[in-house]
Amino acid sequence: MLWTDVNEIAIELAEKHPDIDPTYILFTDLRRLVMELEGFIDSPEKTNEKILEAIQMLWIEERE
Repeated sequence: MLWTDVNEIAIELAEKHPDIDPTYILFTDLRRLVMELEGFIDSPEKTNEKILEAIQMLWIEERE
């Protein structure tokens, strides 16, 4: 997975962390959780606030 795989990342996060409410997650924590996902191989420097926000929004939708 790469940072651009926002849909896949959101699904994985929802499955792996059902106890976390993504509405209130800090971007620093979200970044760490994404990088800890199995199969995530992208560089930490390749993300930005826009990508993290997209992941967060899709994760929120996935939970609903």
